[in-house]
Amino acid sequence: MDQHNEVLHRLERIEEALRLLTQQKVVQEFYSTSDAAQVLGRADFTVREWCRHGRIHAEKRPCGRGNSKEWMISFEELQRIQSQGLLPAEDGFNRSSLRAG
Repeated sequence: MDQHNEVLHRLERIEEALRLLTQQKVVQEFYSTSDAAQVLGRADFTVREWCRHGRIHAEKRPCGRGNSKEWMISFEELQRIQSQGLLPAEDGFNRSSLRAG
């Protein structure tokens, strides 16, 4: 096998491996704050605060720990956050105003 054919063969194997990897990636309908934090590259606490302050669309759902509920974020909302960013804070709280004053 000449060098050109060997390179083509290796590229085909790489493409096949990538195709298999992308097929294995599972999209969930809803994500916990810790899962969303991993996707967004942020801390779990930060994502929970965004939920609490209305910076992202999320809803509380039972989590199997008694009466407690946890924030859940839809896949569509994660995509919106990645493309458009956070929503304005509902409570008017703005950390930058603390720094300016």
